[in-house]
Amino acid sequence: MGKDKERVEIMPSLSSRTAGFTDSVIRRMTRISAKYGAVNLSQGFPDFEPPKEITDRLAEVAKEDFNQYSITWGAQNFREALAKKHERFSGQKVDPNSEICVTCGSTEAMMAAMLSVTNPGDKVVVFSPFYENYGADTILANAEPIYVPLVPPSYDFDPEVLEDAFRQRPKAVILCNPSNPCGKVFTRAELELIADLAKRYDSFVITDEVYEHIIYAPNVHTHISVLEGMKERTILCSSLSKTYSVTGWRLGYIISSPEIIDTVRKVHDFLTVGAAAPLQEAAVTGLLFGDGYYKALADKYAHMKKLFTDGLDRIGIPHNDPQGAYFIMADISEFGYKDDLEFCEKLAEKVGVGAVPGSSFFREPENRYIRFHFAKKDETLYEALNRLERIKSVF
Repeated sequence: MGKDKERVEIMPSLSSRTAGFTDSVIRRMTRISAKYGAVNLSQGFPDFEPPKEITDRLAEVAKEDFNQYSITWGAQNFREALAKKHERFSGQKVDPNSEICVTCGSTEAMMAAMLSVTNPGDKVVVFSPFYENYGADTILANAEPIYVPLVPPSYDFDPEVLEDAFRQRPKAVILCNPSNPCGKVFTRAELELIADLAKRYDSFVITDEVYEHIIYAPNVHTHISVLEGMKERTILCSSLSKTYSVTGWRLGYIISSPEIIDTVRKVHDFLTVGAAAPLQEAAVTGLLFGDGYYKALADKYAHMKKLFTDGLDRIGIPHNDPQGAYFIMADISEFGYKDDLEFCEKLAEKVGVGAVPGSSFFREPENRYIRFHFAKKDETLYEALNRLERIKSVF
């Protein structure tokens, strides 16, 4: 026993860069939702099936010869299909052989991008509120985040505050468009302002565009890479997760200039080697869908948004009006909670609905908001709203 104690005492210390990390609050709320049998509107994944054409092709692929490594940076036909799809929607031509790297989800794409463009000590601009991985990615890369507020309820930014951040000579800015968690769609004018600052202060723009096809009229998604002088500065990260309802497939990608992609591919090789070959083969089917699929997808999400927001309005829960993505920031100020995590835990336990505390997304001290997502079947959303009817009597 004495020797075991001595062995523990002389163990080396763990990495200091992770000292401030917690587990993902989003994933934690999924576990809490499961514990109490709550309707999980916390972690953003749908409860409906992917397109049948994709899953049918996966069943075929299981019996074909796609069980070994594909090309490290993505199967040839998958990259070619990605390039065609991106050109169709952006108007920007992409070389599948030199300007694309396929990754294990957009999570890896963002980390690979960060490691490819930053050096230890570099600064990176992050809009707040932000998806929780961005701050962690910056810290894991030994870079320093500079947070710029997106101010509720409209989630606009102050151009002067943004330029103050750029005056610190950041190596990159992270742009989530449409934004998770607040659903902001950056206007072309806003993107032009960001692009101008990136060029003036010689910064890269790392974009997360996984919700590009979930946009609510009259808002329009614009790739910042199509603006003048921005293709060479933009590292576009995305995935198939949201567009095709395959969050568990973990198929992401990066589109950028050949010089950047050359470095990204090296980082990617040592992070994960490559994305799943059978899933790439099956997903090609989805990448070749016609325009009708994307119109139906937008209509489907517009329906879910209206169903859920109309329900929140009837109950009397204030919320923002998302311009894109499938998240709602609900205002819980009236309940008087200083700890929004405690509120969300009690919401799951006593009301039976899972949500994410807004403080996990904000750099600023903020506990007025919780995030719901509405990528659910009608019956799931109706059940959640029925349970939320009790919220004012419970709290």
